[in-house]
Amino acid sequence: MHYEFEELRPASTSKNLAEWNLEDLQDYITNLEAEIMRCKQFIEQKKSVGSAADALFKK
Repeated sequence: MHYEFEELRPASTSKNLAEWNLEDLQDYITNLEAEIMRCKQFIEQKKSVGSAADALFKK
């Protein structure tokens, strides 16, 4: 069972996935995958900015 206040817990604490139903588990995976993609986009943006800054200062 997915509790209403589960999302308010700090991210560093483990979630008790054993109590979740299949739909909640699948939704959780979907949300995690979306968050991973978002993080990867930020990484690429930061690399791009870093590369541009390196090129600017190497001149």
